[in-house]
Amino acid sequence: MSDKFNLFITAAILILAGCAREIQKPIEVCPGKESVSEVLAALQSNSQNIVSLKAYGQCRLHYYIEGKNKPSSENVNVKLWINPPFEIYLQGDAALVPKAIVLGSNEQEFWLSLRPKEISTYWWGQWSQQDSSEKLLINPKTLLDALGIVQVDAEENWILSNDGTFDILTKQDRDRVIKKMYIYSCDYRVGKIEYFDSNGEFATSAELADYQEVSEGFFVPALITINTHAKNKAEDSLSIILNLKSVQPTIITEKQQNVLFNRPQPRGFKDEYRIVNGRWIKQSQ
Repeated sequence: MSDKFNLFITAAILILAGCAREIQKPIEVCPGKESVSEVLAALQSNSQNIVSLKAYGQCRLHYYIEGKNKPSSENVNVKLWINPPFEIYLQGDAALVPKAIVLGSNEQEFWLSLRPKEISTYWWGQWSQQDSSEKLLINPKTLLDALGIVQVDAEENWILSNDGTFDILTKQDRDRVIKKMYIYSCDYRVGKIEYFDSNGEFATSAELADYQEVSEGFFVPALITINTHAKNKAEDSLSIILNLKSVQPTIITEKQQNVLFNRPQPRGFKDEYRIVNGRWIKQSQ
């Protein structure tokens, strides 16, 4: 797989979720939870009030183009629909390029298309063929995490620690760190999520702020910042800010569900890639 392809697929995931910055710790300090079960129960209490939602806003993308020394920036107007727990549709419209970015998923499949002429690529696959977010990179499930639709399984290997301001919930697999969630102990909302690669090294972070109550007891962040880190390759370390101006509960009709959450056919793209057994395979045109 070419460096250019890796660059653009990395840039695409960043469109989902901003400018690199350290998490700002609130001043107030509250007692943390005493056990993993208490933490999971608190997180699940928010998930119990989940509703379908729609949102509009803007996204500012910072990325590198092959051959250039300085990063480029682009503003994209975004529209987002979420139908928990699996269905997502995000559309980004750039200047003179409607549907410049489309990302979606349902219970079985995920897909992403990029329309700018220098990219013009369509990626898709079935969840059953994808065995890690590291290989996928563009992971709609990360957006569900960022929006507070956190899927936490009590049967998984979680470890609880505390730094005085945040409870830190760490997910491990065979002694390898997979994910960390930083939860502000006063209101128990997630402030930051970190994802790690197959070697247990930091790969991506999502910082969450400006929580708004969408429905009674269900809060989502209106400001989402995602940064990726590519070891020994600064040009692949990219960032994006997703600033949602309007987040509202919605009723998704059957017609909308068929249009938004069914994978469109890849027509008019220069390249098409499908994930097969965890690997991206270029499809013949």
